[in-house]
Amino acid sequence: MAQPPDPTEQNRWRPLRQLLDAMDADIARLYTERGITGVRPRFVAPLIRLGRRGGMTIRQLADSLEVTHSAMSQTVAALRRDGLVSTAAGADARTREVTLTERARELLPFLEAEWRATEQVVAELDAEIPYALTRVVQDLQAALQRRSFHDRIADRIGDA
Repeated sequence: MAQPPDPTEQNRWRPLRQLLDAMDADIARLYTERGITGVRPRFVAPLIRLGRRGGMTIRQLADSLEVTHSAMSQTVAALRRDGLVSTAAGADARTREVTLTERARELLPFLEAEWRATEQVVAELDAEIPYALTRVVQDLQAALQRRSFHDRIADRIGDA
């Protein structure tokens, strides 16, 4: 009996992931061109947030950026390795307060300028295409509020 085709050969999300990866790579290339090392696009939001609000615990930073504590903990570890933040014991033994290093503070004006420019370019791209990506996201969110992604997948899997 023939084996069914590899299900991973069909991937409707791959083009979107590749697009986002390419856009992030272009931003990273801009950093390299400007002589900024050790900064990845995913670092910029936490760095700007810390620069604007001051020291925060990992939980506070995660909540303010609407990401998981685990994801932010991994990001903070990478930021520490790259000399962009320091951590110290928080108000209790279970928390760590994250603060920017001097190096990160020096980079903030450029990072904020890049963030603003990126948002302007995304708005231009949204206006340039017939159906804006921001509208697609809103429409998908609305559809998933009506019926969750989990429930839709679970129904397709059945008892498999």
